[in-house]
Amino acid sequence: MALKLASFYRQGCESWGVVSDEGIVDIGARQGGSLLNALRSGIEQTELAASVSGCSADYALSDVQLMPPVIGGEKIICIGVNYANRNAEYNDGSADPQWPSLFMRAADSFTGGNCNLWRPPESPQLDYEGEIVMVIGKEGHRIPQDQAMDYIAGYTLMNEGTIRDWVRHAKFNVTQGKNFPKTGSIGPWMVTADAVADHSSLTLETKVNGEVRQSDTTRNLMFPFDYLISYLSIFYTLKPGDMISTGTPNGAGARFDPPRYLVPGDSIEVTCPEIGTLINGVEDDPTAGSDMTQQLRDNCIR
Repeated sequence: MALKLASFYRQGCESWGVVSDEGIVDIGARQGGSLLNALRSGIEQTELAASVSGCSADYALSDVQLMPPVIGGEKIICIGVNYANRNAEYNDGSADPQWPSLFMRAADSFTGGNCNLWRPPESPQLDYEGEIVMVIGKEGHRIPQDQAMDYIAGYTLMNEGTIRDWVRHAKFNVTQGKNFPKTGSIGPWMVTADAVADHSSLTLETKVNGEVRQSDTTRNLMFPFDYLISYLSIFYTLKPGDMISTGTPNGAGARFDPPRYLVPGDSIEVTCPEIGTLINGVEDDPTAGSDMTQQLRDNCIR
């Protein structure tokens, strides 16, 4: 039985639980710990299902603040330019890559489902990127590709929000534009691996204000899920709670003419039917005052 597992805040306290049509059963209140603890301890899915069997929802989803489903995992690994037509979208005449492109993101660059993304004062070029994320369930190093899917605990979604002009600040990396606080989101929950019968034929769609901007299928991945796990495990030791975001289809805002960047009040939906829908709004970074905002814009935008 597939489960939806979520981490959340309620009344200043962090917890986790199982999501149903009625709401969320608070496992943290009953057993303590966190979803990361459960992954690290190797708790069986059947144990989790049994622990909530017959339990009514403690809260409606609207009564909690969702967080990224796994809090405190060691690595958030992001794959770039993985859909074949995304490589063509660059229109630079390059052949499909031989190996994956990748970069790392910090945990605080993400928020949870139903929360606002923050547009930073340094740039108006906040862009969306819908992605499917694999959550690692057990430790592995140099994992054979034919065993790779056994290492997945579940799947979630990511809006891999990007500050476009800041990814061009350096010659060999995009890290600067990928790590502004709360410019991306992960969630709304993690579905257990058995929710996905065929990882090679998942549909991924991103809407902005109800308009479809991105739509593709994992059949078009240049580097499929099992290959990514095997490849990454050569130089990483993958550990429970690590997340691997698998790339975004074409149709990001930067690719329109003129570009269509996110502005406060926008709503973004990232959907994969087997996983769910990740919804976020947009607001200007509330930690930056108006005077500072203009100064930063004057100093930083090139």
